[in-house]
Amino acid sequence: MITHAIPVPLPSALVDHHAVDLERKYTDGWGVRVDDVTTAPTGEIYALYGVHRHTYGVTDDEADPAKADFGYSLLTRYAPDGTLLATAVSGQSEYLRQDTTFGGPTTGLGEDLWWAKGLCVLPDGTLAATGPGDQTHLVTADLTAVTARHHMPLRSYDDGPRNPFASWISTTPAGRMLCTTGEYGLYNYADLLNNIVSITDQPFTPTSKPTLRALASMEAEPVKHTEADLRPDILFNGEPVGMDHRPRPSLTEHLTELEQTARQWDWHDARLGRPAVVREDLFVVPIFGHIFRGGSRGQRFAFVLVSDKGEIVGQLGGMHLYRDSPFTGFCFEIAADPARERMYHLNRYGLFAWTAKGMRAQRLDLEDKRYKLLKHFTLVDCTPAGDLILVHRTQHLMLRIPCPASLGDLGQAVEDALRSYAKERTLLKRQWQPVNWHWTDSTVPLHRL
Repeated sequence: MITHAIPVPLPSALVDHHAVDLERKYTDGWGVRVDDVTTAPTGEIYALYGVHRHTYGVTDDEADPAKADFGYSLLTRYAPDGTLLATAVSGQSEYLRQDTTFGGPTTGLGEDLWWAKGLCVLPDGTLAATGPGDQTHLVTADLTAVTARHHMPLRSYDDGPRNPFASWISTTPAGRMLCTTGEYGLYNYADLLNNIVSITDQPFTPTSKPTLRALASMEAEPVKHTEADLRPDILFNGEPVGMDHRPRPSLTEHLTELEQTARQWDWHDARLGRPAVVREDLFVVPIFGHIFRGGSRGQRFAFVLVSDKGEIVGQLGGMHLYRDSPFTGFCFEIAADPARERMYHLNRYGLFAWTAKGMRAQRLDLEDKRYKLLKHFTLVDCTPAGDLILVHRTQHLMLRIPCPASLGDLGQAVEDALRSYAKERTLLKRQWQPVNWHWTDSTVPLHRL
């Protein structure tokens, strides 16, 4: 029997040690966020999330853990049926004071896990946690240790080692890795912004970092590049990416040329989302235009189909720039099911599904009362079995929607899953006794990374 509602818990030891007031409002300086969820081929589920507290007037050298500020990144492992197996904790390394109470001796390689935003299970079962700065941590499957760390400075003028890998990783059915990497100088920014989509069929281990082959670029001409900005770990036509050498036409050049009404500045200051694997030789790459302070609904966005040869072969259709805008709530996630060659996207207006050819096969309107609850969820994963994993933004629960045999049955599958989710949530509340939708657990091993 499939479990539809799965809690994302805080370790009781952490809550007790810092005397965390779970009823306190997030506007008072604390919070819990779920960043990503991934599923292994064996069915085990991993969740990446964080908890922080920063109270006005509390100094960095506060000795009392009940008062001190803190920030922790958490990794939790689940059995295929949703049973908790283990949790690992890593303290934020920079401006918030840390307590080292939890867990035993560590390698020290996990001190930057706070910045991780993405998870991926590699072919050998190792967990890769990725984030800005092309930061990649390799974590053992049992969450007991970080075995490698790769990263580079977030800004071009910052000092520090330059040993990056990728900011996003996804695996193909054959075990290749689809990666997103950054470059300095995009739109004259000094920040390292995602710009290159690449692939590798070489293994990634604690002692061996593979070379990536660039497939596509978002922006063709970053400014002020020098030889110091060349990336020998990312090759295009056998030469390092950087300066004036990267795949062209870029995605923004292609989209500007494709759209008759598009202007050059429509895609200025665009951003690259996390690509997903549609099948072994086809990937979908999200790209979205500039985000304005006064609201961006109606701004341009696209989900572009790119082959493993670097060819732009199409894009996902059937979305209206305004009525289906992902800018409301910043819902730019795309999930794919390589086994069935399907793609899914969820935003505040609908749940969308496409075939591998980019044809929209389904749109569930979230104004429909049957699906309205989905407005509170973020799409985070499509499992190897084809199930969708969503996370409730305030109740810290995962929702699993079983894979329908046909996309025409997606509406009924969602309706049934939401009905089961509501029943299981009621049962979980009786069992766990959450405080303000914060779940706590003291039953599984707690490791420190």
